[in-house]
Amino acid sequence: MKNQICTILGGGGFIGRYLVRNLIKKNFRIIIPTRNAFTKGYLKTQATPGAIEFVNFNTDEIKNAIENSDIVINLCGILYETRRQKFNTIHVDLPETIATLCAQADVKKFVHVSAIGASKESRSKYQQSKFLGEERALNNFENTLIVRPSIVEGPESMLSNLFAKLSSFFPILPVPKMNTYRIQPLMVNDCAKAIVSAIGIKDNSKAIYELGGNKVYTFGEYVELILKIIRKKRMVVDMPMSLAKLQSSILSVLPFKSILSRDQCTILESKDNVVSGAHLTFKDLNIKPVLDLEKEMEKYLWRWRPSGEFNKDL
Repeated sequence: MKNQICTILGGGGFIGRYLVRNLIKKNFRIIIPTRNAFTKGYLKTQATPGAIEFVNFNTDEIKNAIENSDIVINLCGILYETRRQKFNTIHVDLPETIATLCAQADVKKFVHVSAIGASKESRSKYQQSKFLGEERALNNFENTLIVRPSIVEGPESMLSNLFAKLSSFFPILPVPKMNTYRIQPLMVNDCAKAIVSAIGIKDNSKAIYELGGNKVYTFGEYVELILKIIRKKRMVVDMPMSLAKLQSSILSVLPFKSILSRDQCTILESKDNVVSGAHLTFKDLNIKPVLDLEKEMEKYLWRWRPSGEFNKDL
């Protein structure tokens, strides 16, 4: 039987490495457009020789890859803008281009990974661009699926590792909207499984899947959970939004990456990052997300403990 071919844009990123692993188990051949193939060699260790191919991330190579693919998946996204990367370019123009190429080729499905909170009415540029990207993808290719995950957790998670790292330097952790903003974190492998499951379902064109874990946390509870796992006692305090916005404005003019951007402050003032109930979920994909998030997070956050893996309870 001929193996199906899947092109994954953003295949070398956080979710991508887990998605590749799950697709390989289903005997997919995979094409990954990338600008730095020499840094993605770890992906090839997950498959037999020849099952994973890297191509240059340019229009001609991407078009050729899509023309030879059964499935196309877009994982590309950014959390903040830089001089070279803008929300509209990555979140709107790219999915529109991919969807158009899929319509011109013999592609069975295009899976566009967006985010919970995507909204045309949002004041956040990030959330607006995510919604417009979904809209462009759905309008330009009939067999498009949208996947909207909440906060994705895993060994490479930027958010949990950031707070764990900050706890190594500061006795107090200021968290904006710590008691009111709610999130529904899910494990990265569950997200990857959901994408693979959505690919295998017939007649789900234009479906939107919202993915969230089994438990909803406030932002403060999430930070407290991280501190509990790494066994550090730190004071978590509520940062006024006015101070958070002032800090983000000052840091935005500096040459290094800001911990909290002005746009992220706007997101924290908008709707919670939880499953809305208005769209399909894990249940519709016949997937049960990890029950005990804390137990899973312990498997990789232990490295932030004072004595690493040797820091045991007495």
